[in-house]
Amino acid sequence: MLTIHDNILTDRGSKYSVSGGPATTKVEALALVKDLKRTKKYAKATHNTWALLTEDGPLKNDDGEAGAGMVIVRMLERAEVQNHLIIVTRWFGGTQLGGDRFRRVQDCVGYYLDHMEP
Repeated sequence: MLTIHDNILTDRGSKYSVSGGPATTKVEALALVKDLKRTKKYAKATHNTWALLTEDGPLKNDDGEAGAGMVIVRMLERAEVQNHLIIVTRWFGGTQLGGDRFRRVQDCVGYYLDHMEP
């Protein structure tokens, strides 16, 4: 089951959403990403960066947003959330964000964690 928080923030034209759901393996994580991309809007996104902590260690995919997957991994580790995939989606707005893009990823993951069902 995928939970989607759409259009949670905008920075210099780039728009962000965050999604996630239970997953314990890379196969399950990829299936959730595929489910998300069934919606045309998410299929056309610039980046669908994701991470998952499993018992075997972290899994991540930057999807072209270099370093963003590791930001998600670190936040999952701090929150001690295992077996739950988080996907941060970005639609590029035309202006490079530099290091601020990592802050936006953190903002999205924080929003997701704050709104997770216990």
